[in-house]
Amino acid sequence: MATTINVDVAIVGAGTAGLYALREVKRAKKSYLLIDQGPLGTTCARVGCMPSKVALHAGANWNIQQHFTQFGITGAEHLAINPDLAWAEVKRQRDGFAGGTANNTKRAAGEHLLMGKAEFISPQQLAVHGADGKRTLVNAQRIILAVGSRPIIPQWLQPVAHNTISTDQLFELDKLPKRFGVLGLGAIGLEMGLALSRMGISVVAADVGHTIGGIQDPEISNAALKEFESAFTFYLGATAELTPQENGLSMQVQGHTHDVDLLLAALGRRSNLDKLKLENADIALNERGSLSFNPHTMQVGDTPIYIAGDANSDRTLMHEAAAEGAMAGYNASHETPVAFKRKTSIGIAFADPDIITVGASFNSLNGSDILVGTALGQHNGRNRILHGDNDILRLYADAHNGKLLGAAMLGKRAEHLAHLLALAIDRGETAHSLMELPFYHPTVEEMLQTALQDIARKIPQAHGLPLGLSAL
Repeated sequence: MATTINVDVAIVGAGTAGLYALREVKRAKKSYLLIDQGPLGTTCARVGCMPSKVALHAGANWNIQQHFTQFGITGAEHLAINPDLAWAEVKRQRDGFAGGTANNTKRAAGEHLLMGKAEFISPQQLAVHGADGKRTLVNAQRIILAVGSRPIIPQWLQPVAHNTISTDQLFELDKLPKRFGVLGLGAIGLEMGLALSRMGISVVAADVGHTIGGIQDPEISNAALKEFESAFTFYLGATAELTPQENGLSMQVQGHTHDVDLLLAALGRRSNLDKLKLENADIALNERGSLSFNPHTMQVGDTPIYIAGDANSDRTLMHEAAAEGAMAGYNASHETPVAFKRKTSIGIAFADPDIITVGASFNSLNGSDILVGTALGQHNGRNRILHGDNDILRLYADAHNGKLLGAAMLGKRAEHLAHLLALAIDRGETAHSLMELPFYHPTVEEMLQTALQDIARKIPQAHGLPLGLSAL
């Protein structure tokens, strides 16, 4: 016999989006139920942004020795890295992040947390199947879908499935193999390829695309390829033929054969919406495998259903999931949905040097309508000190008024510039107005000053004052 629970709002998924939705539902003092099939701890903390950055940090600590000799530091030949011990520390820190988040989830939801697999019975009713076999019926005035996503493992990988893992499984490994193959060189594939190779693991990767890290700007792409070509072996514009072996598999790519112990499939993620029996809610997945929704209210059509986070396959980043969860939670708790302004887009691959994109992407802009301001690391004192001679920043601005539209960069500590640029674009800054900021010397931020000057010189100001100065 099933138990029945009646609530104002049911939130399916206790990841980042679900937790931010929960915050708003509680703030509105609505009755609620948070449903999750486990494990708790959010994708970011368990298998995503946090453990990957610990792995990158471990690799960076070892990789820094390449600059020892030029500063008179000797004895590096006696140093060694133990990948197993490094990986154990990565997992220890991961467990700390994930465990802390899981505990916070339990405290936030309390007795209103229901563990189990949810499925629609009708647009306002869910059936939740617990691991213990119990079935709970949940009647809700509004339902928020924050079910997240899972890695894509294509069927054509089945012949080598025994030696293939997803990005979700990577951080469950007890120890690292000596030879890794990687399929896919988007941000995650690139980050993990670099982290593993910098920890002493042999890495070979392939991608059908012609760039890495999702870069669109051709100048940034060229610089990134030059920067990382010596980090590990990778092939672009190439498909890999995979053959199982007794101990691992072989990758044949562009006439080269590489034997690897384990293959990491970093081929993107797909929404978990297909597991919810959406047909019972009278809604269907679109051609992207998601639901059509209003990105400013998070509402699915005119239904009592809202969607947030990776589940909608739109902006699959942690900070976007947080914002979408808050929007969905707020609107599911009020009679009239509010249309919210979306945040300026920002993306960072922590590749050291970082790869960033902010605002409008290169491919979305019409070249004849924009001015591009460029700054090179080799001309910036701080970047040269940080071994960032190959760094490059490209700003995109409206050709008529210099208003900043977007940016892309390969650079040391570019994660910080990304946030400054997002703020500037969000506030409608122009090349001239942003130059009024003080730029301390020597800093990486001076690359921004140089790129702004490159744009501002092409748009004369009527007052004729020096660049970066304004009159009282």
